[in-house]
Order: sequence, then C-alpha cells, then structure tokens
Amino acid sequence: MTTDPQPSDPRRRDFLRQVAAFAAGALLVPPLLDLDAVAAEAGPPTPDARPVLGVATGTDWSALPVTAMAALGGMQAFVKPGSTVVVKPNIGWDRTPEQGANTHPLVVASVVRMCLTAGAKTVRVFDRTCNNRDKCYANSGIRAAVEAIADPRVQLTFPDDRKAIPVRIAQGKLITEWSLYREALECDHYINVPVAKHHGLSRLTLGIKNIMGIMAGNRGSIHQGIHQKLADIYRARPATLTILDATRILLRNGPQGGKLEDVEVRNTVAACADPVAIDAWATGLFGLKPADVGYIASAAEAGLGIMDLDRVRIVQA
Repeated sequence: MTTDPQPSDPRRRDFLRQVAAFAAGALLVPPLLDLDAVAAEAGPPTPDARPVLGVATGTDWSALPVTAMAALGGMQAFVKPGSTVVVKPNIGWDRTPEQGANTHPLVVASVVRMCLTAGAKTVRVFDRTCNNRDKCYANSGIRAAVEAIADPRVQLTFPDDRKAIPVRIAQGKLITEWSLYREALECDHYINVPVAKHHGLSRLTLGIKNIMGIMAGNRGSIHQGIHQKLADIYRARPATLTILDATRILLRNGPQGGKLEDVEVRNTVAACADPVAIDAWATGLFGLKPADVGYIASAAEAGLGIMDLDRVRIVQA
C-alpha cells in the first residue's frame, strides 16, 4: 500500500531543513518547494493497481472507521511508530454534528485514536474554517471530542497563514503555485477525513475538495475553473489515506447546510488510499455517477487515482 515518503527521503529531508530554517528566521523568504517529485511517491496507487476500498456500516459510529480500515490492513499499515500525523477533517462551518456540514466528532476521534494506537509521535488536527474558527471547532463537537482523548501527543490547532509554504505545482494546468499550511507539508502522514455532502458550486464536496482546508491565501479565486484547480492543488499534497464520513450526508443546501431535513443518516464510513476511487464511490451515495463531479474526472485524468469502480476492490465490512 502506498504511504507518504518517510523523512529518510532526501528530498523530504531537504524540505524539512528549509522549513526549520524559515521557522527559525534563518530564511527571510519561505522556500518555494517543488512537491511534484515528492508527491509522486506520496500519492495514490499507479493506474495499473487495484485499490482496496473498505466500507463499514452500522450504528456505532466510533467503530466504523476501525472496521473500514481493517479492509486496508488497519491504520498500522499506514502510520508507523514515531511518525507525525495530520488528521484533516472538515470543520469549516458553525454547525452542530446533526446538521451534517462537518465531519462527525466520533469519526474524527476514532481516527485520532487509531493513529495513536499505531504509534504516532504526534497527531495534529486542524482545518481552515469558513465561519468563526472558535465557534466551528466548538459547535462541530470536534474540539470536545479531540480534547476528551486527553493524550499529550494530540494537538488541536488553528492554521496560520504566516507559516504557510509556497509550493510549485509544475504539472498544474490552471494553478502552478499555491501556499499550503506547513503542518500538512512537513508531517509524515496526512490523513484526509472529509464529510460527504452536497455543494452548490462543485455539486459534491468529498475527499479531494477537502484539500481546501490546507490552502492558505485567497481560496475564493479557485471558484472559476474549480474542478481542474482542485485537481491541481491536490497534486501538490496527496493524502496518505482518505477516511470518508458518511454517517449522515447533507443532500441539499451545501456546503453549509443548516436544516435537519436536508440531512439523511447513512451509518457509513469508507476508507481508501486512492483519493479518486473513494470520491468516485461516494457519488453513489447521492444517486450520481463519478463523471457527474468534474473534479473527480479531472483528478483521474491527472493520474491521481482510479475513477472506474470496476477496477476498485470494494470490501463491505
């Protein structure tokens, strides 16, 4: 299974030295990192591989991520002892868990605990919010769920644009450079934990679109040509793993939602190392096909994963 490059990768070592120098003030200008080569190692399986997608259903939402991950060999197949991990849920909105706009706190806490059990040295949880960040973290239930773990290895933080790192995206079609948050770039494993929901502009927001939470700067500028731009940005920092929360899904009025009648309980969590495959599968939750969501097709065309579900081994747990 494909995981992120370890710090022994010389390119990653060089980058981490640059980041450390910038943080210490030894560099007046942050390094412009070309991540294409590193991302090629960190990204999803090659198009010839057959990714495994674990799907778990049930009413114990804390157990669902563990069950879904069992199909992939468990979290220990991805997170190695002593490694640093970023768990990136959707915490973008000042909404309660029942309203379905953010990743459910039980799912987030379960993923964090799996990382700790696998031996992670540090697990950092964050998102760039759209509404007030303190209200989003609190009212989503994620602050309380993460703090309840009560482990010093776990950090719930806010991203800081001042510490963002400019990244060159050499193969990007519409975006060739963007600043991404340092935490997501320098960690050993970046775990994407989106919620499945409707989106008024991109039709759905799933795993690939959740990359927006590690983007600094003016994110509104990607709305024109959003599907290709999402694929370009995702190329810069592919996730080690995507764990998709579909315990309840937002069917209408996304991404913010607010009406309980727009939410439908599905009691489902899925996990996959291929970001395109899991997003392609998730379209079926909404009665759609993978080709109906432009950024999924753009990401598949960019070689970021497999859109053809006939080439994905789906394991129903």
